[in-house]
Amino acid sequence: MSTAPYTEAWLEGPAKTQFYTRTYVPDAHKSVRAVIVFIHGFAEHVGRYTHFHPLFTQHGFAVFAIDQRGFGLTGQDVAKRSKGSTYGKTSWKDQMTDIAWAVEHAKEAFKNIPVFLMGHSMGGAEVLGFAAQDAKSPHKASVSSILGVIATSPLIQQTEPASKLLKWVGAKASIVAPYSLIPAPVKAEDLSHDKACNDAYLADPLIKPSGSLRGISDMLTNGDALLTTYYKNWPSSLPVLIVHGTADKVTSHKASEEFIGKLSVTDKKISLFEGGFHELQNEPDGVKEKLADEVVHFIESHLPPTISVTEAEPVVEGPSIDEHPSSDAQAAAKL
Repeated sequence: MSTAPYTEAWLEGPAKTQFYTRTYVPDAHKSVRAVIVFIHGFAEHVGRYTHFHPLFTQHGFAVFAIDQRGFGLTGQDVAKRSKGSTYGKTSWKDQMTDIAWAVEHAKEAFKNIPVFLMGHSMGGAEVLGFAAQDAKSPHKASVSSILGVIATSPLIQQTEPASKLLKWVGAKASIVAPYSLIPAPVKAEDLSHDKACNDAYLADPLIKPSGSLRGISDMLTNGDALLTTYYKNWPSSLPVLIVHGTADKVTSHKASEEFIGKLSVTDKKISLFEGGFHELQNEPDGVKEKLADEVVHFIESHLPPTISVTEAEPVVEGPSIDEHPSSDAQAAAKL
C-alpha cells in the first residue's frame, strides 16, 4: 500500500484529454481550510513538488495539482495518456481552458472551501494571465470564484530575453509547424543552490530540454502581453502575491516588479528573496520553508472570517492509481 502523501488519479479534462493529477489533503484530524490549484512550469511535472506541497497540508490547505497538457505523465505516459497527447503539444488557449477546468474540479471536490490559484515559472505567468483575461473570456466565472493568485518566479520575461526578431520568426514558424520541437535548454546550475536537486532535474526521465514552436511562442508572447495589455484586465477585487528571487537567471524579477507596479488593484504584494535562484521551492537553508510561509500567510490573510471549520472530504473523479515509478519528486524545475 502506498505511503505517498497524496492520491493520484487520471481525470478527463478539456478536449477529452486525460490528465494525471495529484491531490494532497491535511491529516485526518485537521480541517480543510482552503484548496490550492497548482500549475507547474515549463517541461516539468507535479512529481517534482512532492517535498513542497505537503508543507501546505500542515496548515489545513489541500493542493490539487495537474501535469499540464503536453508535459509530465499527461503528455508522455504511454499507457495512460490520451490519443494525440505528446510532449510539448500545448498552447496558451488550451492552458487557459485547462486551468478553468482545474479550478472547477477543485470547487466540486472541496465544496464550499475557498480556492486559490498558484503557479510556478511558466505556470506562474499562466495563472497571472488567467486572472487577467478580458471581459469576453469564457472563463470569467472561474476567475471570479478564486480568492487569490500566487505566482512564484513567473515567466513574464526571461532574464535574458530572446530578440524581437527571433520571437517574430518563432511565431510565424509556429503557424506552419506548431508542434515541432525545438531546443529549449536551461542550465541546471541556474535552478537552485542545491546541487542534488539540480542533478535530479538532469536525470528526470520526464523532463526534456525542448518545447514545441507553438508552446514556446505562446509562452513568450503572452508573457510580454502581461506587461503591455493584460494587466489592464486584472479584477479590482482579486488579491495577488508574486514571489521572486533576485538572482534568478531564468526569469526576470524586474519584470515581476514592473507587472505588480502596473496593477491598479490595491491588494497586491511582491516578495523578493535576496540572492534566490529560479526554484525557490528547492533552495536550501530554510528558503523553501520561507516561501511556503509567505504563501500560507497570504492565504490565511484572505480567508473569509466565517469559513466553516468542518472538514471537507475531497471527491476524486476517477480511479486512484498506484505510484508511477517515473512520477517521484525530482527536486528542481525548468521554466
